[in-house]
Amino acid sequence: MFHIDKKRFGAFVAALRKEKGITQRQLSEQLSISDKAVSKWETGVSLPDTALLIPLAEILEVSVTELLMCQRLGKDDKLNPDRVEDIVKTAVTYPEERSERAYHGNRQWILWYGLSALLCLAGMGLNRMTARHDLEALTTMVILSAVFGGYFCCFVRMRLPRFYDENRVSIFCDGPIRMNIPGVVFHNRNWPHIVKALRLWLCLCMVCLPVINLLAGFIAADAWETMGPFALMGIFFCALFLPVYVVGRKYA
Repeated sequence: MFHIDKKRFGAFVAALRKEKGITQRQLSEQLSISDKAVSKWETGVSLPDTALLIPLAEILEVSVTELLMCQRLGKDDKLNPDRVEDIVKTAVTYPEERSERAYHGNRQWILWYGLSALLCLAGMGLNRMTARHDLEALTTMVILSAVFGGYFCCFVRMRLPRFYDENRVSIFCDGPIRMNIPGVVFHNRNWPHIVKALRLWLCLCMVCLPVINLLAGFIAADAWETMGPFALMGIFFCALFLPVYVVGRKYA
């Protein structure tokens, strides 16, 4: 298995940076990270997150392969396929912390999500049986709650990459899931609390939205027909963003 020597990697990055005539701060600004992170790379304390390999290589004007091998390759230098595959596997697996998905660990929240989904279906059935107005807004909000609830209960990564702890990152990205809450910085001190809060509120949304719509339709049918869609949207978005803001700031 190909091994990346942290000291050699750091020395190579430092040499390339100096060749470009840029400081650690300038390099960190181009990568949107702290200069302390760059300093750690160059002193052999840590390696960059895998997501930074391509932009780092582009800035230093080398290939990712050269960056990982800690040496420049000549035009005539050729690597055999097995060697390339070995380097690629190392690039993918070298982080010290490999984050597991929710379904790999404690599955309690998967069961809660399943129960919430069943109660939600029952509530939607009652709404359709007694509907006095259009259910499009309710259906949309319930589907969104189920999608986001399913992600955070079953598929969310339980630990953020080291990159989040080394820098002030206000955007969470995981495939198609994007989350950016003004004033909230994501890191592993507040992430478990954010995930727990979102799980709770989104499951409650799935269960409560059909109940709220049903009761409001009986109590004030005419007013709810006009204001209902806006109220349901407000409840959903509050359930999605408010817990993140409150918990994220509390455990910052």
